[in-house]
Amino acid sequence: MDAATPDELAAGLRAADYLADDGLSVALFLALSMNRPLLLEGEPGVGKTEAAKALARTLGADLIRLQCYEGIDASQALYEWDYARQLLAARAAGDTVGADTHELFSERFLVERPLLRALRAGSKAVLLIDELDRADDEFEAFLLEILAEYTITIPELGTIRAPSPPAVIITSNRTRDLHDALKRRCLYHWLPYPDRDREVDIIHLRVPEADPTLAAAVADAVGRLRELDLAKPPGPAEAIDWTRALHLMGAPPITPDDAQATLGWVVKSREDQDRIGDELAKVIGLA
Repeated sequence: MDAATPDELAAGLRAADYLADDGLSVALFLALSMNRPLLLEGEPGVGKTEAAKALARTLGADLIRLQCYEGIDASQALYEWDYARQLLAARAAGDTVGADTHELFSERFLVERPLLRALRAGSKAVLLIDELDRADDEFEAFLLEILAEYTITIPELGTIRAPSPPAVIITSNRTRDLHDALKRRCLYHWLPYPDRDREVDIIHLRVPEADPTLAAAVADAVGRLRELDLAKPPGPAEAIDWTRALHLMGAPPITPDDAQATLGWVVKSREDQDRIGDELAKVIGLA
């Protein structure tokens, strides 16, 4: 799909089961049109990762995901050599020392990681760099260098340049601040919790089998939970799961017993569940 306007892109995302607000639709449209990475920040569960998945479905592109974590390095993100196969090939050649170096460092022994796959795919891919805030400063600097030119150099093979830039979505939960240099390279968008009516629409879209009154009741309950002093307030992803669970339990109506039994779908820590305590009846609108 080639969207000519943000509204067309929003319609395509909706067809891919993702309800984007006006701000996100415009941000995605401009990032695509200007060939710039989009940095999405927001609380966990607001739909940052799902936005990239839906964009790939909308564009008919491959989703290539780089999941970041503490200690990730360039080789795990870019490429590695399959040393075990290289050693077997050298032994098969009968000379582990003098085997043809050019042959051993050829494409057939190259293990592509997400960044290299995305560069080679170009505009046929959506590159999701997920939770970049988990990686360290050195990896962030390395990533900035890659995104500046969309080229890499493999000493044994030469320079590889993307035929056209892939769509790039970077997500962060703000466990640490990303550097200004990376932010300058990207279009930035903060993805907030949806308002009540939009959350109802999201639940309807993702759990169409649920009764409309249940979707509304869950949206109201999740809104009340976010007003409590919880360490991990629930996002739309938890609201969707809770609705599906309550639907399977026979709601509506939501009974206190069903709410308690399914609370683990929406409140994901024992401490937060303890904080709710006797407030659960008020949360589900029965007090």
